[in-house]
Amino acid sequence: MCGIAGWLDFKNNIKNNERIYYSMSETLSKRGPDDNGMYISDNVVLIHRRLAVVDIENGKQPMYKTADGREYIIVYNGELYNTDDIRKELINFGYKFTGHSDTEVLLTAYIHWGEDCLHKLNGIFAFAVYDKQAKTLFIARDRAGVKPFFFHIYDSGIVFGSEIKTLLANPNVSSHVDRNGIAEVILIGPGRTPGASAFNDIKELKPGEYGFFSSDGLKLKTYWSITAKEHTESPEETVEHIRSLLLDSINRQLVSDVPLCCFLSGGLDSSIISSVASQKYRAEGKVLTTYSVDYTDNEKYFKANYFQPNSDDHYIDIMKSNIKSSHKKVILDNDDVANALYDATLARDLPGMADVDSSLLLFCREVKKTHTVALSGECADEIFGGYPWYSNPEVLFADDFPWSGNTKIKSDLISDTLLIKNPTEYVYSRYADTIRNTPKTGYENKTDSRIKEVTMLNLKWFMQTLLDRKDRMSMYNGLEVRVPFCDHRIMEYAFNIPWEIKAYHGREKGLLRLAFSGILPDEIIERKKSPYPKSHHPAYINHVKANMDTLLKTKEAPIWEIINRKKVQELCDTEGAIFTRPWYGQLMNFPQIMAYLYMINVWLTEYKVNIF
Repeated sequence: MCGIAGWLDFKNNIKNNERIYYSMSETLSKRGPDDNGMYISDNVVLIHRRLAVVDIENGKQPMYKTADGREYIIVYNGELYNTDDIRKELINFGYKFTGHSDTEVLLTAYIHWGEDCLHKLNGIFAFAVYDKQAKTLFIARDRAGVKPFFFHIYDSGIVFGSEIKTLLANPNVSSHVDRNGIAEVILIGPGRTPGASAFNDIKELKPGEYGFFSSDGLKLKTYWSITAKEHTESPEETVEHIRSLLLDSINRQLVSDVPLCCFLSGGLDSSIISSVASQKYRAEGKVLTTYSVDYTDNEKYFKANYFQPNSDDHYIDIMKSNIKSSHKKVILDNDDVANALYDATLARDLPGMADVDSSLLLFCREVKKTHTVALSGECADEIFGGYPWYSNPEVLFADDFPWSGNTKIKSDLISDTLLIKNPTEYVYSRYADTIRNTPKTGYENKTDSRIKEVTMLNLKWFMQTLLDRKDRMSMYNGLEVRVPFCDHRIMEYAFNIPWEIKAYHGREKGLLRLAFSGILPDEIIERKKSPYPKSHHPAYINHVKANMDTLLKTKEAPIWEIINRKKVQELCDTEGAIFTRPWYGQLMNFPQIMAYLYMINVWLTEYKVNIF
């Protein structure tokens, strides 16, 4: 995992702008603390900051390769999990390799297959290849959108990078945010419309998208998307198929030349990954390290609710005993979690999921002290129907994003001078577009038809927010986190499984439970879904309230340029009682809303956002 960036200008010589491209590189130092490199010519600069994971010596970037008299240069962020398979295929075509890095394999694959190489790749990636003779830049992003790729096009060039801050370090990219950008932050946030950012000048490659940039401009294409197919396998065959895919995905992602661990919450998803990993480690005579997170004195204040029915400790104890892992529990101080909201905003370059972001940032900081790579259970809920909105018919069939409502209340918070003309339509049109373009066979029953629609909403919207969070909070600490459930083969197959099989015995993720029954302890198999743990401690709540009190008393705070202070005061006075649903997802209630507003002010201040 790394950070990448680049700048190509067809009309102007940019070679002597060292201050600019070194500033761009510096913004990526946390993503790549182990090494850095640049390719510099009159019209092209390619930048790489490396987090060394595989083939430490031979994986340096930018990487160069010549074939048939043409030179190609790559900068790449990610991991390929089928590197050996592709390398063997390329060796049969006569290619030779100097090391075992996936970077060299990827560059060679592009040289041989061109854009069709993307169909060969199993992994998470964002990369750019410059063809020196053709003067073209090829850019691409992985199918699930695990790795980021932001870009800006101007009249004679392109600027790109792994993070928004990287682009803003280039003077061709402005920090302008208009009414639509404010709508993204308040009405959609912390999610984002696919391909967009809040900044007018900055776009993002969508998952499964690639493009060529030349003197003719940027031409984008989609190389992968979910398709609808009739599911012809029996329930028994489906169980075997899913188990096989998951075992293969997890085992492929355990390859590393540096210390690797697993996140373990005692939930079904992380337990599956940790169990498979520990089995492989035991076969090699090694002990797997697992990590969990909690908060100081959280057990004293935990209150079960619909979204979070139980805490993790009991189930973690069951799993660590079952798989015999070396388990480390990270306990976070509540004031530290509140203070880290500032860094979490800088890490994401946008307001994020409040303490769900900041706690993950601190958790990853602790993990990084001993490990460089971790495996995590994100995205199983989106793919296998784990969220409550899949199993609650009233929510399932509601004509709205199931994780984000209260549009009218949110729009009331926006200053009248910056409120878009129709806030409800702004949100609904994005929802409706996803529904309209959901692939179907035409033979689905009512429930399966709606399940496919909600699954696509999750894959294109909610899952992207969680992947943003995971990438930014982990890479801010130089920690690579892999997500085996995001294997595109699993996504393709699971999308078309009928709900009666996927929800076996009427349970959320019932198919997954059945597939690993007898492998995991029964208590883990039967445990009701519980999300990432959040703090219930009054210390955290009091801290974010104090932050908001300070903001309310600070008339010149940038947030009051876009937010109605009177409405925020009313929100504080009623402790968010007007919100009938969480701000976003399952966990963003009143304390998190206060934290989110605080993060907006940090963002406006630190990024010198120019509102117009």
